[in-house]
Amino acid sequence: ATLTLTGSLAFAQSKPGDWDKIVDAAKKEGKVVASIPPSAELRKGMEIAFTRRYGIAVEFVPARGGAIVQRMVNEAKSGVQYFDLHIGGTESVVSAMLPENVLEPVEPYFYLPEVRDPKQWWGGHIWVDNAKKYVYNFVAYQTVSLWSNSNEYKPAEFKSFDDLLNPKLRGRIGISDPRTPGSGSSMWSYMNYIKGEEWLKKFVAQKLFVTRDLRLLAENLAKGKIALTSGIGYSEFQPFIKANLPVVPLPVPKEGLYASGGYGHLVILKNPPHPNATRVFVNWLLGRDGQEIFGRGMGVGTRRLDIDTKWLREYGVIAAKDGLTLEQFYKMENQSEEKVYKIREPGAAVARKLLGS
Repeated sequence: ATLTLTGSLAFAQSKPGDWDKIVDAAKKEGKVVASIPPSAELRKGMEIAFTRRYGIAVEFVPARGGAIVQRMVNEAKSGVQYFDLHIGGTESVVSAMLPENVLEPVEPYFYLPEVRDPKQWWGGHIWVDNAKKYVYNFVAYQTVSLWSNSNEYKPAEFKSFDDLLNPKLRGRIGISDPRTPGSGSSMWSYMNYIKGEEWLKKFVAQKLFVTRDLRLLAENLAKGKIALTSGIGYSEFQPFIKANLPVVPLPVPKEGLYASGGYGHLVILKNPPHPNATRVFVNWLLGRDGQEIFGRGMGVGTRRLDIDTKWLREYGVIAAKDGLTLEQFYKMENQSEEKVYKIREPGAAVARKLLGS
């Protein structure tokens, strides 16, 4: 079999020995280059485990979606290719990558049976894009993404989004900037969808601390400079949780929660510079080891059925496979191509209007 197989037809005829050939070819390519979510824990965990397993180097570029996605699109259009793949949220991928035709179908890269078989996954194979082939969603969960410093604001005080309008929280709430794609816009667009623009006006009147620097937001909460944050979650708070600082997730509000894939989406760039190393990495990432490391590093629920995700509840996260039916997930998710245009873009427009552009 030739090694630069692209069609799934070629894959259907793959033989057991072919995997070793792919791994050998990947070692000759020398490395795989991936853009990944900004988490030191994740980067370290994946780097060590993947290189140890296959002897192939990884070059990870940790970054939030918007800027890095634009760079990948510009590079692809000018014919300079540096990246093989991108792992991250969907908003920037849907709005900036899909229309530019710079992505390769993902499923032909599924090689190992434990990855390729839909029965290994809660909900089978789930795609974000309408074409169901370019943006693969491997994580599904619900999270409050509202955290407090328990010395400053008790979780028991929070029952509904309306509690965020409490005068005593004025000047004490920090939010991840909802004008740019990311977790801040997820929560904000959900509030817009559920509570409406008039409510958001009152929320903004609380004199919010708005930033794109998630590390700063987490640190300010841990130090008690603010009482509450919206739009950032477990992976950002992890260092402070480990240091036993008083940061805790708030309970689920009575208005309910959206369901998300968070940073757990995979896209492969057209004609990746290291095609075999990309194939090996994709199968490792979506296999047990990779999913265990991604789930632990990011504090999110994988859709793989052979991995325990119940431990996440302690951090205000419920894996979809532990708490939702598939029908509920599709109704509540906010990251598909359809929902990005229906819920998230209108939310971002309201954010620019209320917070200035």
